[in-house]
Amino acid sequence: MLVHSRRAHACVWAAFLVVFLPVFALPFLVIVAASFATGWSGALPSGPTLGHYRDVVRGDALDALVTSLLTAVMASALALALGTWAALSAHALRGRARRVMDVLFMLPVAVPSVVVGLSLLVAFSRPPVLLNGTPAIVVLAHTVLVTAFAHQSVTAAAARLDPAYEQAAASLGASPAHVLWRVRLPLLLPSLSAAAGLCFALSMGELSATMMLYPPDWLPLPVKVFAATDRGALFSGAALAVVLMATTLLVLSAVARIRTKATYR
Repeated sequence: MLVHSRRAHACVWAAFLVVFLPVFALPFLVIVAASFATGWSGALPSGPTLGHYRDVVRGDALDALVTSLLTAVMASALALALGTWAALSAHALRGRARRVMDVLFMLPVAVPSVVVGLSLLVAFSRPPVLLNGTPAIVVLAHTVLVTAFAHQSVTAAAARLDPAYEQAAASLGASPAHVLWRVRLPLLLPSLSAAAGLCFALSMGELSATMMLYPPDWLPLPVKVFAATDRGALFSGAALAVVLMATTLLVLSAVARIRTKATYR
């Protein structure tokens, strides 16, 4: 819209391709190519095979994918509930109280995720709340790490809401709970779905805190990718990474469709 001449359009597209291809597209293409290879001694991979993907659909790799999906779904749901509650609560506050709440919810993303993992490990390794060695501590870590993004997304959306809708509902006798469930949350639904998708994607790829906390019977897929590449199985790790990316993109595409329908309903 800001570029009018054909030559300027061509220059913009050329600059975009120069930046996009080597910085963003090429690394992903390399991972995809490596996932179908048994060797890579030259400029291109050699020994094309589907064996790495056959290994993914059975055994530990499939269990790790299911574990990642369950962890991401639970963490996203918890983060969305907590982040939405905090955002709507903070919206009713003023001044220092609102700033304090924003800082508290943004704190986990202001420190390295390994620090979050260590803090949870220390906090929940002894009674009365003993979570160390259970799947719950992994879900909790992911929830802590992604809640800030849900909180910020809903906070921004709540600030843009027209208060006239809520005032009209209240003037007609609707209770605060009715206004929340029938007016406010439906208006926030597009932002809620976007926040849910972001939280899911971040949880699916989280590694640092997970490495410190996961029990042997709850192995997420990013940890398995790291373990495969760490022992030198680069092509198997590439296949696992492609499956992780594809699964995340499929879920995000589904969330985007839901968001689009909610926006134009």
